[in-house]
Amino acid sequence: MGVSLAVGNYAAQPFRLESLGLRVYCAEELCYCLRENAFLLDADLMSDRLLEWLSLECGLTQLSEELYPMVHKKGSLSAFVIRILEYVGFYGQDVLQEVERALKKGAGLNLLEKRKLRIDQLLEMGKFGVAVAEYDSLLKLWDASNQSGEVPGADLKSKLLHNKGVALAGLMRYGRAAEAFSQAYEADGSMESLRSYFAAKRMELSSSDYVALVAARPDCTDLTLQLEKDVERLNAKWAGEADYHRFHGRTWFRDEDEGGYLEENRQILRSLKETYRSMAAY
Repeated sequence: MGVSLAVGNYAAQPFRLESLGLRVYCAEELCYCLRENAFLLDADLMSDRLLEWLSLECGLTQLSEELYPMVHKKGSLSAFVIRILEYVGFYGQDVLQEVERALKKGAGLNLLEKRKLRIDQLLEMGKFGVAVAEYDSLLKLWDASNQSGEVPGADLKSKLLHNKGVALAGLMRYGRAAEAFSQAYEADGSMESLRSYFAAKRMELSSSDYVALVAARPDCTDLTLQLEKDVERLNAKWAGEADYHRFHGRTWFRDEDEGGYLEENRQILRSLKETYRSMAAY
């Protein structure tokens, strides 16, 4: 079993990362927070307050002295964070490169935009339940910022709504997904959101109800026709996948071994349920 050696002391007084609302008690906890929230970090992290905490509470005087010029000569946030991670040695080079990319990607973005990038990562990882909750939380912050006279980004709200729709579709909650896509379209007129709206309604409604919906929107005929072509293409692609043949070519198995066939069905269903629970977890 591997052993992780702590660097410095465990602090009597924690350091609070104000922008994240988090407290850390040692250098390793600090590194973990920096890595997990790299998108959200800003120049406020580079402060005498952090240097004093590292020196007085953690006993890392050398690190504090190395960071001092970066704080007082306005060095880059990326170099500042990477130096802390390198000194503590909590992560390997691959993680350092990952953090550096995240810091560069987040440079110049406001806090709301940085938080969106973080949630988008959850969406890409298939953590749909958490993503929906986080998008809802960020939409509330967007509304609050807009009402207070701040400028949170003209197209940011529509992107949040669209991605919320993607997450809801991933959870097979197509009605709610369609509503989010519709709101995104109303916000910025994005054709992608309008197309996604029809795709979600196609999954939600019966064939007759969907046809009626499309008939009521003659202005969207070209878009819905293209959607049908895309559905046909995806169905053809699915028909060539191994899982398709696994699910659709099992009649022989049922006829030869009904007990084994039913047991495999239970295993498949159990696996699908576990996968869905993982995606839907908050």
